[in-house]
Amino acid sequence: MSERKMTEAQVAAFCLGLPGVQEDYKWGGVRVFSVAGNKMFAVMDLAGAGLSFKVDTELFLGYVDRPGVRPAPYLARAHWISVAQPYAMGRGELEELLRRSHQLVVRRLPKRVQVGLLL
Repeated sequence: MSERKMTEAQVAAFCLGLPGVQEDYKWGGVRVFSVAGNKMFAVMDLAGAGLSFKVDTELFLGYVDRPGVRPAPYLARAHWISVAQPYAMGRGELEELLRRSHQLVVRRLPKRVQVGLLL
């Protein structure tokens, strides 16, 4: 079951289910998922170009070597990857990566803001 691919709607629902997440539409067709007001952790291109999110620094090069995964435009220096559609990973792996992206961003917030956002 974990090998099934997620749809855009499933990815959006998963992201919105994480603690403190808000969504916004920016840059003429990009759905942005953020925490603490404006700290992005995932970005979905509404034209179907893919999904981008932050990964651990030490895992970045390993992910961009995989088929269907590349450094995210404009955000690669911050260790973001972009996953083409259909997403190049199964549901379980993608959910874990999105959860981790959320937590990487939350952990950089001030301690008082982290309360209730840590998993």
